[in-house]
Amino acid sequence: MTRTPQGLQPPQFNREYVDNYIKQLAALGFSGLDTMFYSVYQYAGLYGSMKAFEHRIQDLGLEKVTGVFRAWAQATRYAAPHVRQTHERIIEDCRQTMGQLEGLTGVENFIVMPSSTYYQVEPVTDDKIKTMAELWSRVGEIAEQHGMRLTCHLEFWGAIRTPEQIDTFFGYSDPRYVNFFCDTAQHAIAGVDPVELFRKYSARCSGFHFKDAHQVDRDDLYRTPPDPERQSPGVRRWFHEMGAGGGLVDFPGLMRAIVDTGWDGLLTVEHDEADMNDYGSSYAQATAVAKWYIDNVLAQAERAAREATK
Repeated sequence: MTRTPQGLQPPQFNREYVDNYIKQLAALGFSGLDTMFYSVYQYAGLYGSMKAFEHRIQDLGLEKVTGVFRAWAQATRYAAPHVRQTHERIIEDCRQTMGQLEGLTGVENFIVMPSSTYYQVEPVTDDKIKTMAELWSRVGEIAEQHGMRLTCHLEFWGAIRTPEQIDTFFGYSDPRYVNFFCDTAQHAIAGVDPVELFRKYSARCSGFHFKDAHQVDRDDLYRTPPDPERQSPGVRRWFHEMGAGGGLVDFPGLMRAIVDTGWDGLLTVEHDEADMNDYGSSYAQATAVAKWYIDNVLAQAERAAREATK
């Protein structure tokens, strides 16, 4: 969030704030950014088109928009991935977002939450998981036609969260069109080791959200309506920055796994709830802390892993 005369606002508040946001990312050495689907329309409105926005971020030091995130977190009668009758609407939503990205130099990932909230889907059955896999296999084929990979980002509060559910989903989905996007904190909160999960699905992994978690959900808070991330009783914040200390995720171990498997691609830092951190409540500060961790801890872990493979 950005402090403005109108209070805290996202960077898309106006072009000046977006430019400052991009300059901060470029100054820290990042090469691109992922963004939410609704921000695509905001950036296009501010700059005239997404192509013009891409030119602007390149002028300011970034290379490209690397991924766009689309979600149907709250199921409705019109759009619910586990309900086949709503699939045509979801597919059309995806087509429209992909259409906004035409002509960009390299959006690699079309990232989706493959399910709505657990409490809206339960009981989570094999048939419901198969239904979701069918949907994303269809969307993945469309994404390929647009030069992108469809990739699934799993939430600790979603209907695909346990190792068994994850295996069922990827077993039913078409491996040509449906990839795995590893959000380290989401899996850790769900009690799933993200390092082991990545090793299992490394051949289908198309990217990461690197962020940390400090607690496993042992009280079924993933079923909290309407928003487990923001309204779980007794939880101030679920997500934390790399390098802040006290986290569950073995990031050096993950870097070793990335080297061991020969995986090659972009690594993304994601901030959730960084406005609730304990050292200034600033996304800019949180990003700087994460970059320090990348340069001083993860880079060393990568070097050591590469030396060990020689």
